[in-house]
Amino acid sequence: MDINDLRALSVVLMFITFLGIIAWTVMGRRDRFNDAANLPFADDDTDQTREKEKSS
Repeated sequence: MDINDLRALSVVLMFITFLGIIAWTVMGRRDRFNDAANLPFADDDTDQTREKEKSS
């Protein structure tokens, strides 16, 4: 086994790792991030309270 074989093996391992990362992101559970993604659109009681205090 010479240096070229090690280089080829490392390229193959990096490619397999790359495909694994792609598969992990595409097939991952996206529903766990839905709550965090919708936070900017949620009604917040503290914001309404602050608006009432400003108008009073």
